[in-house]
Amino acid sequence: MISRPAFAAILRISVIMSFLAPCVAVAANVHPQNNIATFSIVARDPATGEMGVAVASRFFAVGSVVPWARADVGAVATQAYANTSVGWRALDMLKAGMNVEQIKDSLVASDSGSARRQFGIVAANGESVTFTGDSCSVWAGGRSGPNYAIQGNILAGESVVTSMEDKFLHTEGTLASRMYAALLAGEAVGGDSRGKESAAMYIVKAGAGYGGYTDRAIDIRVDDSKEPFKELGRLLNIAEMNYSWNEAWTLFTEKKFKEALPHMERASRLAPDYGEVFYDLAVIRLANDDGRGALSALQKAIELNPKLATSARTDNDLSALHGNAQFEKLVSGAGN
Repeated sequence: MISRPAFAAILRISVIMSFLAPCVAVAANVHPQNNIATFSIVARDPATGEMGVAVASRFFAVGSVVPWARADVGAVATQAYANTSVGWRALDMLKAGMNVEQIKDSLVASDSGSARRQFGIVAANGESVTFTGDSCSVWAGGRSGPNYAIQGNILAGESVVTSMEDKFLHTEGTLASRMYAALLAGEAVGGDSRGKESAAMYIVKAGAGYGGYTDRAIDIRVDDSKEPFKELGRLLNIAEMNYSWNEAWTLFTEKKFKEALPHMERASRLAPDYGEVFYDLAVIRLANDDGRGALSALQKAIELNPKLATSARTDNDLSALHGNAQFEKLVSGAGN
């Protein structure tokens, strides 16, 4: 007899597999609505070493399935009738020294369902490849070049991937902003032919996570929304700020005060209404012997969040300001 937990697990797997099938259904009882359309870009920034995946789909929580990445190794998108093992297997093969063409051939040869799969791979050296099985539902295909791979299935047409490619290659800015621009370009010409529901972005860089303990630079998901592109853009602005903030604070804790400052200044520009960002900007400016700038940032922080005055009174990172008349006025609450 199957236990209740085991039965529940089997049921969940069956439901998930039914929703991960964007290619032509094999079984006669599979309803066409269970087919999932997806378009994605896998990319690398050679200047920063960042690598990642941006993806959108008429599918719940596409970010839980498609994107895979490992700092200094590579990034992978696995979609269509998704075989999620493609993600970690491709990364392991990259780590072992295989090139992207070898990896593609190995993945296809070892998978009896490869005709219904689609994936894109970008290696840490910029090599890329995209693969679309010949049984995927039209329109399906991809484009690739140095540092990027773009692919999609059940799209409005080939213009989705060509528009994404053109926008990515001719957009300035961070890797995240360029990948987001590519997604918007794909959506603008029809995107997923069935509509939109979810979107995600995952970017890695060595030591870029909180405190420098992980490589997760940006990890944002919109799982279910009528406007996933708009919501992803809103989250991306916050994520870019948080990314800079993380980098600044990690460098600060390593006593690399000069290197930390530009990242913290950028974070404050991206989040002009976030008091805590200005508080840490005050700390890092002070560490760079800019007392006047520190007081200005602290004033802004307390204006945005008066509760930060309590923290400032006893914060050793601000001890060089203790006794300063302007500082004492700020933290006492006078004039607030």
